[in-house]
Amino acid sequence: MSRVVECSIDLGRGGHQVGHIRLPADSSTGGDDTLVPIASIANGPGPTVLVSGGNHGNEYEGQLAALRLIRDIAPAQVSGRIIVVPVISTAASRLATRLWPTGENFNRSFPGNPDGPQIERLAYFFSSVLFPAADVVVDMHSAGTTGWITPCSHMCVPKDPAQRKSMVEAMEAWNSDFHFLYTSHGNYLPNEAERQGKIVVTTELGGTTRIPVAVQDLAWSGLTNVLRHVGALEGKVVTRQSLGLPPATLVDCRFDDGHVGDVGSGLHDAIVAPASGLFEVLIDPGNPVVEGQPVGRIWSPDDPTLPPVDVKSPMTGYLMGLKTLPPVEKGQSLALIGRPINREVLLAEG
Repeated sequence: MSRVVECSIDLGRGGHQVGHIRLPADSSTGGDDTLVPIASIANGPGPTVLVSGGNHGNEYEGQLAALRLIRDIAPAQVSGRIIVVPVISTAASRLATRLWPTGENFNRSFPGNPDGPQIERLAYFFSSVLFPAADVVVDMHSAGTTGWITPCSHMCVPKDPAQRKSMVEAMEAWNSDFHFLYTSHGNYLPNEAERQGKIVVTTELGGTTRIPVAVQDLAWSGLTNVLRHVGALEGKVVTRQSLGLPPATLVDCRFDDGHVGDVGSGLHDAIVAPASGLFEVLIDPGNPVVEGQPVGRIWSPDDPTLPPVDVKSPMTGYLMGLKTLPPVEKGQSLALIGRPINREVLLAEG
């Protein structure tokens, strides 16, 4: 059986197309072919933007915004091409799980392998076909069903000053109250796109099992405004200033462990549960914290006579994300905290 990934739409053709990326079943394990939806909305000259949601299955905010994009945007509104992969991890999305049924993490599969299992072949299709075709990559995430990150756009930080500046400006076009920065090291989808020289914008759009209306509105308004900012979608670009909003807060969440963490499977490893039990949140994400301040506490259901154990911030800055599912295990990552950073300092980094 052929293991070649097939795409049912012609990415070089104009107009509105909807089809699938077909991943033949793994020959060693059997099973079924996997179909991943893909669409193209193209019209004349202009940039190519790749928009993706559902990198992790239980992150639905971006999936809904991407599906709406396919339905609501007509070719006449586009200059160039918008390629949309609205639900990357299709089986995980249906099952409301973060990871694929095989237990693998799509966002840890890059640059992929054309001869590997389905998940690696799909990552290779992104790396070898979709990224080279794109000028801009927008990959939408949230904290999934067990955490909450204050809704925002964010970005990895490339070394190239021109690429960095373009990414900062595109990130800011989301018009969220916060933006944060994460490292460029890793085998994540945005890291691979950034290494290929693309303008990369990513998000964390809340999380938990209910999507607030305001968050879904931000997903849509931010996505479409970024598309206008890069010249792919008609309409006037709006800014926080034109909306009457104060400047966004920029938070540096780059750490030595090479990642900002994942609320779904663990946040920054320095902020871990000191005990097992039930986690009570004391501070909502988006608020400032000072070093040593408790952001939550853990109660012991096994011994109710024990006092709760505080989970303290290791730094002064902003609490950006928390695990919100109360049961926790000792050593489990719980929180994402970063320090504010000046925009001009970021742009001037060597």
